[in-house]
Amino acid sequence: MKKQSYFLIVIIAILFISCKEKLKEESEVTSENKPAISEWLYLFDGKDTSGWRGFNSDVLPENWIIEDGTLKSLGTGGDIGGDIVYDKQSFEHFELSLEWKISEGGNSGIFYHVQEGEQYTSPYQNAPEYQLIDDLKFPEPLEDWQKLGADYAMYPADTTQKIVKKAGEWNSSRIIFTSELVEYWLNGKKVVSFVPWSEDWNERRASDKWKDYPDYGKYKKGFIGLQDHGSFIWFRNIKIKEL
Repeated sequence: MKKQSYFLIVIIAILFISCKEKLKEESEVTSENKPAISEWLYLFDGKDTSGWRGFNSDVLPENWIIEDGTLKSLGTGGDIGGDIVYDKQSFEHFELSLEWKISEGGNSGIFYHVQEGEQYTSPYQNAPEYQLIDDLKFPEPLEDWQKLGADYAMYPADTTQKIVKKAGEWNSSRIIFTSELVEYWLNGKKVVSFVPWSEDWNERRASDKWKDYPDYGKYKKGFIGLQDHGSFIWFRNIKIKEL
């Protein structure tokens, strides 16, 4: 009886060691094949403007300053001029997250896949834009494609999901971009969803708004940009990770 118990214990021990080694091998194989989870990269740490400069410029424009840990636009830019880009890295598929607040009646935007060159005077001529604007107090009537959270002049934000705050209050925004699906989030709610370069996208792209900008939306990789469209706007916690 004791001899049988001894052999049983030995067999169990062998099986245990064998299973442990197999699990270890499977874990190692999985780790080798599994891509590393991308870490968040802060584009602005609240202390300095490293990586940021003017669009088509070598320096940061004077209309962008640091104020109480935020990156602030002084609102001296207009339809052309005053916009900035983060040029340390280009991004293709990504998740961008940030917080912002805008002055009453203000207008701004977030660009991605920005390309520069003498043929361009502003990021909006080639880069998609997540619209930032004061829906409540903007001095002129707004079309849906111009309103907060829209993919500017392409996809309006879903009004059933959109949470609109008063000017001067902090908002959170996210852009999730892949070639299969794009999502815009505003204050914790998904407000825009579309497939880039799809038939529907191309039909919208063919509208009169973009007839003078043949390069709009064609680039699949580029810089992140922020717009000074003539009003105060503050940004903080600007971070991104590649997907």
